[in-house]
Amino acid sequence: MKIRLILFITLMVSLLNAQVSKTGTSAATFLKIPVGARAVAMGGSFVSVVDDASSLYWNPGGLAKIDKMGLIFNHMPWLGGINFNFLGIGIPLDQFGNIGLSVTSMTTEEMEVTTVDNQMGTGETFDAGSVAIGLTYARSLTDRFTIGATFKIIYERIYNSVANGIALDIGTTYDTPLKGLRLGFSITNFGTKMHMTGEDLNYRLDIAPNQNGNKTIVSQIKTEEFDLPLIMRVGLSMDVWQDDFNRVIISVDGVNPSDNLQSVNTGLEWSLFKNAVFLRGGLNEMFLENRERGFAVGGGINYSIDSSLDFQIGYAFQEFLHLPNVNSFTLNVLF
Repeated sequence: MKIRLILFITLMVSLLNAQVSKTGTSAATFLKIPVGARAVAMGGSFVSVVDDASSLYWNPGGLAKIDKMGLIFNHMPWLGGINFNFLGIGIPLDQFGNIGLSVTSMTTEEMEVTTVDNQMGTGETFDAGSVAIGLTYARSLTDRFTIGATFKIIYERIYNSVANGIALDIGTTYDTPLKGLRLGFSITNFGTKMHMTGEDLNYRLDIAPNQNGNKTIVSQIKTEEFDLPLIMRVGLSMDVWQDDFNRVIISVDGVNPSDNLQSVNTGLEWSLFKNAVFLRGGLNEMFLENRERGFAVGGGINYSIDSSLDFQIGYAFQEFLHLPNVNSFTLNVLF
Protein backbone atom coordinates (compact mmCIF):
# COMPACT_ATOMS: atom_id res chain seq x y z
CA MET A 1 0.00 0.00 0.00
CA LYS A 2 2.87 2.42 0.71
CA ILE A 3 4.22 1.87 -2.80
CA ARG A 4 0.82 2.59 -4.32
CA LEU A 5 0.44 5.73 -2.24
CA ILE A 6 3.85 6.97 -3.37
CA LEU A 7 2.87 6.34 -7.00
CA PHE A 8 -0.35 8.32 -6.56
CA ILE A 9 1.47 11.29 -5.03
CA THR A 10 4.16 11.18 -7.72
CA LEU A 11 1.53 11.20 -10.46
CA MET A 12 -0.27 14.17 -8.91
CA VAL A 13 2.92 16.21 -8.53
CA SER A 14 4.04 15.44 -12.09
CA LEU A 15 0.61 16.34 -13.42
CA LEU A 16 0.36 19.70 -11.72
CA ASN A 17 3.94 20.66 -12.57
CA ALA A 18 3.83 19.56 -16.21
CA GLN A 19 4.64 22.35 -18.65
CA VAL A 20 2.94 21.29 -21.87
CA SER A 21 1.74 24.11 -24.13
CA LYS A 22 -0.78 22.47 -26.40
CA THR A 23 -4.27 23.16 -27.58
CA GLY A 24 -6.04 21.58 -30.52
CA THR A 25 -8.88 19.45 -31.70
CA SER A 26 -9.91 15.90 -30.97
CA ALA A 27 -12.63 13.56 -32.13
CA ALA A 28 -15.66 12.60 -30.03
CA THR A 29 -15.41 15.61 -27.75
CA PHE A 30 -18.81 14.71 -26.28
CA LEU A 31 -16.79 12.25 -24.14
CA LYS A 32 -15.50 15.29 -22.20
CA ILE A 33 -18.96 16.47 -21.11
CA PRO A 34 -19.22 15.83 -17.34
CA VAL A 35 -21.81 13.37 -16.06
CA GLY A 36 -23.93 13.69 -12.91
CA ALA A 37 -25.32 16.76 -11.14
CA ARG A 38 -23.29 15.92 -8.04
CA ALA A 39 -20.00 15.97 -9.92
CA VAL A 40 -20.90 19.03 -11.98
CA ALA A 41 -21.90 21.00 -8.87
CA MET A 42 -18.59 20.08 -7.24
CA GLY A 43 -16.70 21.65 -10.11
CA GLY A 44 -15.74 18.34 -11.69
CA SER A 45 -13.42 17.45 -8.79
CA PHE A 46 -14.81 13.97 -8.42
CA VAL A 47 -12.29 11.28 -9.30
CA SER A 48 -11.58 10.39 -5.65
CA VAL A 49 -15.12 11.10 -4.35
CA VAL A 50 -17.15 8.91 -6.70
CA ASP A 51 -18.91 5.95 -5.06
CA ASP A 52 -22.02 5.43 -7.20
CA ALA A 53 -22.96 4.60 -10.79
CA SER A 54 -21.51 7.89 -12.08
CA SER A 55 -18.13 6.19 -11.61
CA LEU A 56 -18.84 4.63 -15.02
CA TYR A 57 -17.82 8.03 -16.42
CA TRP A 58 -15.38 9.49 -13.87
CA ASN A 59 -13.41 6.57 -12.50
CA PRO A 60 -14.26 2.90 -13.12
CA GLY A 61 -12.41 1.97 -9.94
CA GLY A 62 -15.13 3.71 -7.93
CA LEU A 63 -17.70 1.18 -9.13
CA ALA A 64 -16.20 -1.36 -6.73
CA LYS A 65 -17.52 0.74 -3.82
CA ILE A 66 -21.22 0.20 -4.54
CA ASP A 67 -22.98 -2.42 -2.41
CA LYS A 68 -26.45 -1.97 -4.00
CA MET A 69 -27.58 -2.10 -7.59
CA GLY A 70 -27.54 1.48 -8.82
CA LEU A 71 -29.20 3.16 -11.79
CA ILE A 72 -28.30 6.69 -12.89
CA PHE A 73 -29.91 8.91 -15.51
CA ASN A 74 -28.43 12.32 -16.30
CA HIS A 75 -30.03 14.87 -18.62
CA MET A 76 -28.25 18.06 -19.61
CA PRO A 77 -29.50 20.54 -22.22
CA TRP A 78 -26.07 21.32 -23.66
CA LEU A 79 -24.83 24.25 -25.70
CA GLY A 80 -26.41 25.28 -28.99
CA GLY A 81 -29.63 23.30 -28.59
CA ILE A 82 -27.79 20.00 -28.14
CA ASN A 83 -29.23 17.36 -25.80
CA PHE A 84 -26.84 15.29 -23.71
CA ASN A 85 -27.96 12.18 -21.83
CA PHE A 86 -26.21 9.49 -19.82
CA LEU A 87 -27.71 6.23 -18.59
CA GLY A 88 -25.74 3.79 -16.44
CA ILE A 89 -26.29 0.81 -14.20
CA GLY A 90 -23.93 -0.74 -11.66
CA ILE A 91 -24.41 -4.27 -10.36
CA PRO A 92 -22.53 -5.67 -7.33
CA LEU A 93 -21.50 -9.33 -7.61
CA ASP A 94 -20.06 -9.82 -4.11
CA GLN A 95 -16.66 -11.55 -4.22
CA PHE A 96 -16.63 -11.55 -8.03
CA GLY A 97 -16.43 -7.75 -8.20
CA ASN A 98 -18.91 -5.32 -9.74
CA ILE A 99 -20.00 -4.76 -13.33
CA GLY A 100 -21.60 -1.81 -15.07
CA LEU A 101 -23.11 -0.78 -18.36
CA SER A 102 -23.39 2.80 -19.63
CA VAL A 103 -24.76 4.63 -22.65
CA THR A 104 -23.75 8.21 -23.46
CA SER A 105 -25.78 10.04 -26.08
CA MET A 106 -25.57 13.48 -27.66
CA THR A 107 -28.13 14.54 -30.29
CA THR A 108 -29.04 17.67 -32.23
CA GLU A 109 -32.29 18.94 -33.64
CA GLU A 110 -32.87 18.74 -37.38
CA MET A 111 -31.20 21.50 -39.39
CA GLU A 112 -31.66 22.71 -42.96
CA VAL A 113 -29.24 21.58 -45.65
CA THR A 114 -27.59 24.54 -47.37
CA THR A 115 -25.20 24.64 -50.31
CA VAL A 116 -23.24 27.31 -52.17
CA ASP A 117 -26.01 27.46 -54.78
CA ASN A 118 -28.85 27.18 -52.24
CA GLN A 119 -27.77 29.27 -49.29
CA MET A 120 -31.35 29.62 -48.02
CA GLY A 121 -31.78 25.85 -47.92
CA THR A 122 -32.44 22.98 -50.31
CA GLY A 123 -35.61 21.81 -48.59
CA GLU A 124 -33.77 18.86 -47.05
CA THR A 125 -32.83 18.50 -43.39
CA PHE A 126 -30.11 16.68 -41.47
CA ASP A 127 -29.07 16.01 -37.91
CA ALA A 128 -26.04 14.78 -36.01
CA GLY A 129 -25.47 12.47 -33.08
CA SER A 130 -22.84 10.73 -31.01
CA VAL A 131 -23.11 7.57 -28.91
CA ALA A 132 -20.72 5.70 -26.63
CA ILE A 133 -21.55 2.33 -25.05
CA GLY A 134 -19.35 1.17 -22.18
CA LEU A 135 -18.92 -2.08 -20.27
CA THR A 136 -17.18 -1.78 -16.89
CA TYR A 137 -15.63 -4.23 -14.46
CA ALA A 138 -14.27 -3.25 -11.04
CA ARG A 139 -13.23 -4.95 -7.86
CA SER A 140 -11.58 -4.30 -4.51
CA LEU A 141 -8.04 -5.64 -4.27
CA THR A 142 -7.90 -4.83 -0.54
CA ASP A 143 -10.24 -3.13 1.91
CA ARG A 144 -8.68 0.20 0.87
CA PHE A 145 -7.70 -0.17 -2.79
CA THR A 146 -10.02 -0.60 -5.79
CA ILE A 147 -9.35 -0.87 -9.51
CA GLY A 148 -11.59 -0.91 -12.56
CA ALA A 149 -11.68 -0.65 -16.35
CA THR A 150 -14.22 0.29 -19.00
CA PHE A 151 -14.28 -0.78 -22.64
CA LYS A 152 -16.17 1.63 -24.89
CA ILE A 153 -17.49 1.59 -28.44
CA ILE A 154 -17.84 5.09 -29.91
CA TYR A 155 -19.97 6.17 -32.85
CA GLU A 156 -20.45 9.63 -34.37
CA ARG A 157 -22.72 10.62 -37.25
CA ILE A 158 -23.49 13.78 -39.19
CA TYR A 159 -25.99 13.45 -42.05
CA ASN A 160 -24.76 10.41 -44.03
CA SER A 161 -21.17 10.36 -42.76
CA VAL A 162 -19.99 8.37 -39.74
CA ALA A 163 -16.91 7.73 -37.62
CA ASN A 164 -16.22 4.80 -35.30
CA GLY A 165 -13.71 4.08 -32.56
CA ILE A 166 -12.99 2.09 -29.43
CA ALA A 167 -11.50 3.26 -26.15
CA LEU A 168 -10.43 2.09 -22.72
CA ASP A 169 -10.80 3.79 -19.32
CA ILE A 170 -8.87 2.67 -16.26
CA GLY A 171 -9.07 3.96 -12.72
CA THR A 172 -8.26 3.30 -9.08
CA THR A 173 -9.25 4.62 -5.67
CA TYR A 174 -7.35 4.41 -2.40
CA ASP A 175 -8.66 5.10 1.10
CA THR A 176 -5.58 6.22 2.99
CA PRO A 177 -4.88 5.28 6.63
CA LEU A 178 -5.64 8.91 7.52
CA LYS A 179 -9.34 8.87 8.34
CA GLY A 180 -11.50 10.44 5.66
CA LEU A 181 -8.65 11.04 3.19
CA ARG A 182 -9.07 9.45 -0.25
CA LEU A 183 -7.04 9.38 -3.44
CA GLY A 184 -8.27 8.69 -6.95
CA PHE A 185 -6.69 8.31 -10.36
CA SER A 186 -8.13 7.70 -13.83
CA ILE A 187 -7.15 7.72 -17.48
CA THR A 188 -10.12 7.92 -19.84
CA ASN A 189 -10.61 7.67 -23.60
CA PHE A 190 -7.38 5.88 -24.45
CA GLY A 191 -8.13 4.43 -27.86
CA THR A 192 -8.11 4.55 -31.62
CA LYS A 193 -8.11 7.54 -33.93
CA MET A 194 -11.37 8.46 -35.64
CA HIS A 195 -12.17 9.91 -39.05
CA MET A 196 -15.34 10.51 -41.02
CA THR A 197 -16.41 8.35 -43.96
CA GLY A 198 -19.63 8.15 -45.95
CA GLU A 199 -21.46 9.10 -49.10
CA ASP A 200 -21.53 12.80 -48.19
CA LEU A 201 -17.81 12.86 -48.97
CA ASN A 202 -18.30 11.52 -52.51
CA TYR A 203 -17.83 13.78 -55.51
CA ARG A 204 -17.25 13.41 -59.23
CA LEU A 205 -13.68 14.04 -60.40
CA ASP A 206 -12.79 14.91 -63.98
CA ILE A 207 -9.63 12.89 -64.58
CA ALA A 208 -8.86 14.70 -67.86
CA PRO A 209 -10.08 18.30 -67.56
CA ASN A 210 -8.21 19.41 -70.71
CA GLN A 211 -9.91 16.84 -72.96
CA ASN A 212 -13.41 16.84 -74.39
CA GLY A 213 -15.95 14.26 -73.29
CA ASN A 214 -17.22 12.93 -70.00
CA LYS A 215 -14.31 11.35 -68.19
CA THR A 216 -15.43 11.74 -64.58
CA ILE A 217 -15.17 9.12 -61.88
CA VAL A 218 -16.72 8.93 -58.42
CA SER A 219 -14.11 9.90 -55.84
CA GLN A 220 -14.17 10.46 -52.10
CA ILE A 221 -12.64 13.16 -49.96
CA LYS A 222 -10.24 11.66 -47.43
CA THR A 223 -10.69 13.23 -44.01
CA GLU A 224 -8.04 13.67 -41.36
CA GLU A 225 -7.75 11.27 -38.43
CA PHE A 226 -8.12 12.73 -34.94
CA ASP A 227 -7.22 11.31 -31.54
CA LEU A 228 -9.82 10.76 -28.87
CA PRO A 229 -9.83 13.28 -25.98
CA LEU A 230 -7.49 11.45 -23.62
CA ILE A 231 -7.85 12.77 -20.06
CA MET A 232 -5.77 11.97 -16.99
CA ARG A 233 -7.20 12.93 -13.60
CA VAL A 234 -5.59 12.73 -10.18
CA GLY A 235 -7.77 13.62 -7.21
CA LEU A 236 -7.69 14.09 -3.46
CA SER A 237 -10.71 14.41 -1.16
CA MET A 238 -11.26 14.50 2.58
CA ASP A 239 -14.06 14.56 5.14
CA VAL A 240 -13.28 17.76 7.02
CA TRP A 241 -16.30 17.58 9.30
CA GLN A 242 -18.57 14.70 10.21
CA ASP A 243 -21.06 14.10 13.00
CA ASP A 244 -24.39 12.33 13.39
CA PHE A 245 -26.25 14.82 11.19
CA ASN A 246 -23.68 16.53 8.94
CA ARG A 247 -20.79 15.69 6.66
CA VAL A 248 -18.56 18.09 4.71
CA ILE A 249 -16.29 16.87 1.90
CA ILE A 250 -13.70 18.98 0.10
CA SER A 251 -12.01 17.76 -3.06
CA VAL A 252 -9.41 18.80 -5.60
CA ASP A 253 -8.57 17.26 -8.97
CA GLY A 254 -5.62 17.86 -11.26
CA VAL A 255 -6.74 17.44 -14.88
CA ASN A 256 -4.44 16.83 -17.84
CA PRO A 257 -6.32 16.59 -21.18
CA SER A 258 -4.65 15.72 -24.46
CA ASP A 259 -6.25 18.68 -26.26
CA ASN A 260 -5.72 21.48 -23.77
CA LEU A 261 -3.50 22.70 -20.96
CA GLN A 262 -3.56 21.38 -17.41
CA SER A 263 -6.00 22.78 -14.86
CA VAL A 264 -7.33 22.21 -11.35
CA ASN A 265 -10.93 21.64 -10.23
CA THR A 266 -12.09 22.09 -6.64
CA GLY A 267 -15.36 21.31 -4.91
CA LEU A 268 -17.28 21.03 -1.66
CA GLU A 269 -20.27 18.97 -0.58
CA TRP A 270 -22.25 19.52 2.63
CA SER A 271 -24.75 16.79 3.49
CA LEU A 272 -27.33 17.62 6.16
CA PHE A 273 -29.89 15.71 8.22
CA LYS A 274 -28.20 12.32 7.92
CA ASN A 275 -27.57 12.55 4.17
CA ALA A 276 -31.11 13.68 3.37
CA VAL A 277 -30.21 17.08 1.84
CA PHE A 278 -27.05 18.10 -0.04
CA LEU A 279 -25.54 21.49 -0.87
CA ARG A 280 -22.62 21.63 -3.31
CA GLY A 281 -20.29 24.12 -4.97
CA GLY A 282 -17.10 24.17 -6.98
CA LEU A 283 -14.70 25.94 -9.33
CA ASN A 284 -13.63 24.63 -12.73
CA GLU A 285 -10.45 25.03 -14.76
CA MET A 286 -8.47 26.95 -12.19
CA PHE A 287 -5.07 28.23 -13.44
CA LEU A 288 -6.12 27.57 -17.04
CA GLU A 289 -5.44 30.45 -19.40
CA ASN A 290 -8.54 31.45 -21.37
CA ARG A 291 -10.76 29.27 -19.20
CA GLU A 292 -14.40 28.89 -20.24
CA ARG A 293 -16.02 27.23 -17.20
CA GLY A 294 -16.45 29.22 -14.01
CA PHE A 295 -18.21 28.38 -10.76
CA ALA A 296 -20.77 25.62 -10.27
CA VAL A 297 -23.45 25.19 -7.59
CA GLY A 298 -26.17 22.69 -6.91
CA GLY A 299 -27.90 20.43 -4.47
CA GLY A 300 -29.88 17.28 -4.03
CA ILE A 301 -32.24 15.29 -1.89
CA ASN A 302 -32.18 11.66 -0.84
CA TYR A 303 -35.51 9.93 -0.25
CA SER A 304 -35.78 6.36 1.06
CA ILE A 305 -39.01 4.44 0.62
CA ASP A 306 -37.68 1.63 2.76
CA SER A 307 -34.30 0.07 3.49
CA SER A 308 -34.13 -1.46 0.01
CA LEU A 309 -35.06 1.49 -2.24
CA ASP A 310 -33.45 4.95 -2.34
CA PHE A 311 -34.09 7.85 -4.71
CA GLN A 312 -31.50 10.60 -5.10
CA ILE A 313 -32.41 13.67 -7.14
CA GLY A 314 -29.70 16.18 -8.02
CA TYR A 315 -29.45 19.54 -9.78
CA ALA A 316 -26.41 21.56 -10.84
CA PHE A 317 -25.84 24.95 -12.41
CA GLN A 318 -22.65 25.42 -14.42
CA GLU A 319 -21.43 28.91 -15.28
CA PHE A 320 -19.80 29.51 -18.65
CA LEU A 321 -17.84 32.70 -19.10
CA HIS A 322 -18.65 33.35 -22.77
CA LEU A 323 -21.25 30.73 -23.69
CA PRO A 324 -24.76 30.17 -22.25
CA ASN A 325 -24.87 28.61 -18.78
CA VAL A 326 -25.89 24.96 -18.43
CA ASN A 327 -28.25 23.09 -16.09
CA SER A 328 -27.84 19.42 -15.20
CA PHE A 329 -30.49 17.06 -13.78
CA THR A 330 -29.75 13.62 -12.35
CA LEU A 331 -31.78 10.76 -10.93
CA ASN A 332 -30.05 8.02 -8.95
CA VAL A 333 -31.97 4.92 -7.86
CA LEU A 334 -30.46 2.39 -5.44
CA PHE A 335 -32.21 -0.93 -4.94
